[in-house]
Amino acid sequence: MNGASTGRKSLPIDPNTHEPLPPVRQPGYYPGYSTLAQQTFWDAKTRSVILHRVNHTPPIRFFDSEQAALMKAVCDRIIPQDDRDPAYRIPIVNYIDERLHEDKIDGFRYENMPADRDVYRLGLQAIDMLAQDRGGLRFVNLDARRQDEVLKSIHDGNAPAAQEIWNHMSIQRFWKGLVSDCASAYYSHPWAWDEIGFGGPAYPRGYMRLEGGEPEPWEVDEVRYEWQTPPDSLSDVYEPAGGDSEQKGHPGQGGTH
Repeated sequence: MNGASTGRKSLPIDPNTHEPLPPVRQPGYYPGYSTLAQQTFWDAKTRSVILHRVNHTPPIRFFDSEQAALMKAVCDRIIPQDDRDPAYRIPIVNYIDERLHEDKIDGFRYENMPADRDVYRLGLQAIDMLAQDRGGLRFVNLDARRQDEVLKSIHDGNAPAAQEIWNHMSIQRFWKGLVSDCASAYYSHPWAWDEIGFGGPAYPRGYMRLEGGEPEPWEVDEVRYEWQTPPDSLSDVYEPAGGDSEQKGHPGQGGTH
């Protein structure tokens, strides 16, 4: 079974009907909210940057075709978008690829980690090695459950294969960097802002209601609904990442060069 073709089993479940919730253009608890509807209140540069983000998906230039397909399968499990209409899914891989193509870094590097570009090349090799060890298939060809199991072994810091790669770089730091890149790419997009009710850029209008968590006049109230995790997912229980003890404090403090 192709891991990219998980179908209805990857959709969140309505706890009352026990049926999958259908994909929608805008998931989340803020129906009808649009950050882009506020663009007339932004300055010209802010508006240009954000509209470019929506209207121009960066091409794949760092990953080769196999790496890009593998990255997409990985990102689809770290931040599943099955609940979104396909036309409104956020291109996480493209934004990670853009960062790596331009060689943008945080300004530091941990002493037990290679350069970011090498981290991804090695990490993707390791993920496929783990997939082969678990199911005898490449990661992209595993079903969603086994893909989750592969990624969870990295999350737990207890991967049963690719030890030569984990000896070369920290498995814990690889996992945290990968998840951080996925989250940064996803939540830098205005469609994700709509999903979480984020008001968008404050400049130049600013915010009025700074206490009590009340929405601004142009925002909308939260409308929650109940849902359950898909039956093929391992993400319904929080577990701290394995080896967390080595990563206390700000990521730029200590252990860098």
